[in-house]
Amino acid sequence: MTSNPLRIGLIGTGRIGQVHAANIAASPDAELSWVADPFIDGATGVAARFGGRATADAEELFAADDVDAVLIASPTPTHVDLIEKAIDRGLPVLCEKPIDLDIARVDALRPKVASLGVPVALGFNRRFDPAFAEVRARVAAGEIGSLEQLTIISRDPAAPPADYVAVSGGIFRDMTIHDFDMARFFLPDIVSVSATGTNTFDPGAREHGDFDTAVVTLTASTGAVVTIINSRHSAVGYDQRLEAFGSEGSLQVANRSTSLVSHSSAVSVESRAPYENFFLQRYAEAYADELASFIALARGGASASSTFEDGRAALILADAAQRSATERVAVEVPLG
Repeated sequence: MTSNPLRIGLIGTGRIGQVHAANIAASPDAELSWVADPFIDGATGVAARFGGRATADAEELFAADDVDAVLIASPTPTHVDLIEKAIDRGLPVLCEKPIDLDIARVDALRPKVASLGVPVALGFNRRFDPAFAEVRARVAAGEIGSLEQLTIISRDPAAPPADYVAVSGGIFRDMTIHDFDMARFFLPDIVSVSATGTNTFDPGAREHGDFDTAVVTLTASTGAVVTIINSRHSAVGYDQRLEAFGSEGSLQVANRSTSLVSHSSAVSVESRAPYENFFLQRYAEAYADELASFIALARGGASASSTFEDGRAALILADAAQRSATERVAVEVPLG
């Protein structure tokens, strides 16, 4: 017997909201029932393309009787209030990262999330990237022995606009937070954070007291070490690599090229096309698989979705990295 599609209400119709809308429309297990955005033209445009009714007021979405779950893709300052409204109504929710830029607001909501038991998933889509997920599964199966080192390289093609930097919460809460979650995907118990941040090329980051270049070292309770390397620009394209090194071997994830064809001549050998240049290309499969996992979670099934606690833990690491880079000290992180 086939279940009825999960009726999802989408809040936020910016770039990532449109990605989610397209994936919902393409899924045989979901349908877009409502689209909410104060920018009503954005809501009506997404609804016209992917289905559902449009509203400028999220309260109308929450009051509707044809919403089974909520997907939050609105600006970060709205996340806590919208998560709370969703769980108060018993609606499972998938929220884009971060939960908030202020850990105090996250901790204020934490008891309610725990007591109500309504599923809350965080949008750390990279857990669903097929290559990263494969490496994690093979590490967990013991293929390379005890994990001793994890190296994560994440470089964006170009720095974001200065007005985005101003409200982003900084590189660690905005960009590196994905890498913090990936580190915890492999090594959940991080006990120490040491970070270095510099500003070498981006005037927008300099203007707003942010970093454009960062290296973070995390130490797990097992003694394993995670190294995260970030930059806000990369001349070779979207640079997304990972290496897991263990006592009996290693596993690597390379960048994805825009073509599988290479060219050799007297001038160069195996010259290849550039790397993919946009995160929506690189992680297209991950976003679709993230949605499928959330649908399973909302229906009470097994799910690999990141939890509210995962989102909180990643923010704690981001805050620790910010303090470490600013004060030039190592920061201990309490477990739990």
